[in-house]
Amino acid sequence: MSKVAVVTGSAGGLGRGIAEQLIQDGFRVVLHDINEVLLNQTVEELKQQGADVIGVPGDVSKRADQFYVVEKAVEAFGQLDVFVNNAGIDVVTPFLEINEAELNRVFAINVNGVVFGTQAAAQQFIKQQTKGKIINACSIAGHESYEMLATYSASKHAVRSFTHASSKELAKYNITVNAYCPGVAKTKMWDRIDEEMVRHSDGALQIGEAFEQFSAGISLGRYQIPEDVGNLVSFLASDKADYITGQAIITDGGLVYR
Repeated sequence: MSKVAVVTGSAGGLGRGIAEQLIQDGFRVVLHDINEVLLNQTVEELKQQGADVIGVPGDVSKRADQFYVVEKAVEAFGQLDVFVNNAGIDVVTPFLEINEAELNRVFAINVNGVVFGTQAAAQQFIKQQTKGKIINACSIAGHESYEMLATYSASKHAVRSFTHASSKELAKYNITVNAYCPGVAKTKMWDRIDEEMVRHSDGALQIGEAFEQFSAGISLGRYQIPEDVGNLVSFLASDKADYITGQAIITDGGLVYR
């Protein structure tokens, strides 16, 4: 029987790319997103292509929602094999303007969501008495802290830390926990980052220039596409990655070297 994966934040962007790659790998996939309209649209499109998928709307920052999506996955497909904590948000703010609301919102989604998703998936794997794979969305910003992206960078450093710590505690259950760290991708998230960088530049930047500056240093000479991330997640979700745990692997075309 084919394996089952949950991918949060998968109605569009990199999350959808990851879901599509796992479908190509033969997985039955549960798509999860807070944008119910886009989620339903994506599920229908994938079903028309022959994919065995369901959609579950939810908010990753709510612990109950993370346990609910696992429950629905098992209800629909009988098991869980892989949980991808992909959902996340960005924010561009000068450090002196960071406020309480921003910190609470970004950490609730980017960090709390990963913790709750990991807990929900791990408990199901333990209940099944099977091995399991948890794969978290980190970032190059989890290895390097960027100006104007202090809150986002800090949240991704936290994701990397939780990946390390949870992998140590869950290893005895044959559960691996790893993270993928994307770089500069032409996604809606990066469009927003570019726009905000321009807004805060006092006229020094034009639309598209911040993106160009970030991507100019990529050794392989091009920005990232969803398939680049999907390929890494595909490997981490496979049996070939059974002996890899506690790693935050950079996939950025050669930008941040660690």
